[in-house]
Amino acid sequence: MEYNRLIAVTGLGGLYELVSSKSDGAVVRSLEDKSTKFVSNRLHSFSHLESIEIYTVRDNVNLVDIFNAMKASKEALPDAKADAKAIRSYFEKVYPDMDFERVYGSDMKKMVRWFEILVKNNIEAKLTDAGEENASIDKAPEKADKKPAAARSAEPKATTKSAPAKKVNAPRKMA
Repeated sequence: MEYNRLIAVTGLGGLYELVSSKSDGAVVRSLEDKSTKFVSNRLHSFSHLESIEIYTVRDNVNLVDIFNAMKASKEALPDAKADAKAIRSYFEKVYPDMDFERVYGSDMKKMVRWFEILVKNNIEAKLTDAGEENASIDKAPEKADKKPAAARSAEPKATTKSAPAKKVNAPRKMA
């Protein structure tokens, strides 16, 4: 399982692996209980873990940097259900550059919980290099259009004619 396939889904706790995406949602697999389900994008939003950034006193940093600092730290990981003060003191020791005025306690609790899930599933938190991403795009099979480009542009485009509005026969009002 790769870090770049992991997403967080609003309204659903935990982390999910993106199995496939559709126009109206996505098929996701929970990392906690390994259940697979369809999640509609009408009700939920999806956030790739690679795209999440954390406020710091300098520039924003990617979530991977926070996870790597947590992994390298010798501090004991607090319980995800601990109070906000305990979690905040943990992050003050692990990543002191974090902007604690803009990063809420609930966000820090999520980071602790997500880190526990990543460790439990032996997933290494690392960003995808641009070179790797381009290589995977190049390997993807391309759909070949059977008509040449000149033939496609020469085809007339189908237009729809608007029909006149239908008259509705309503009962007459009696005066």
